[in-house]
Amino acid sequence: MIKLSKIALISFLTIFTLSISAQELPYAQIPNAPQIYTSGTIMGRLVDGLGFRFYWATQGLTEENLTFRAGEETRTISETIDHIYDLVFIFSNATKEQPTVYPINKAELSFEEKRTMILKNIEMASAILKFSEDKDFERYQMIFQYPQGNGQKLPFWNALNGPLEDALWHVGQVVSLRRMAGNPLDSKVDVLNGVRN
Repeated sequence: MIKLSKIALISFLTIFTLSISAQELPYAQIPNAPQIYTSGTIMGRLVDGLGFRFYWATQGLTEENLTFRAGEETRTISETIDHIYDLVFIFSNATKEQPTVYPINKAELSFEEKRTMILKNIEMASAILKFSEDKDFERYQMIFQYPQGNGQKLPFWNALNGPLEDALWHVGQVVSLRRMAGNPLDSKVDVLNGVRN
């Protein structure tokens, strides 16, 4: 029964998010806190924190900013966002109980399209997690499928210390890089309260 309601939730969120325009992206502010503490609501809130930080780390970036790199052997801001895209995609797929098939195709997407997809994948993962019971986390495995036919399966624990935490790490890099590029994060962003003052 829970499985059916989760499928209905994913279907609803997919249809709903496809109807939202780019001007109405999620995470300009953090959603209201859940009324109760469960493993699912705590995980969802953690993912919301990523969404809020990513939204503001990437808000107002220019084409010139996207090509900025701190040194010859470092990623540009755009390349860092590409990496965040992959990490969020992998994490979101785990919550949707879907495999991640390599290579992850995003070559034709513009920066705004990537940004939108990242935020919507974060939003969907958060919604799924908030409705999850402890036993559901056993199913949220990272499943990787590679072109040569081999694959890998890892438990949700690895999704936490792997792609989720890595995405947070790289959002911090975007904030540092944009400051170095002369376009610092909006000083009115309040990460403690999850709003822009």
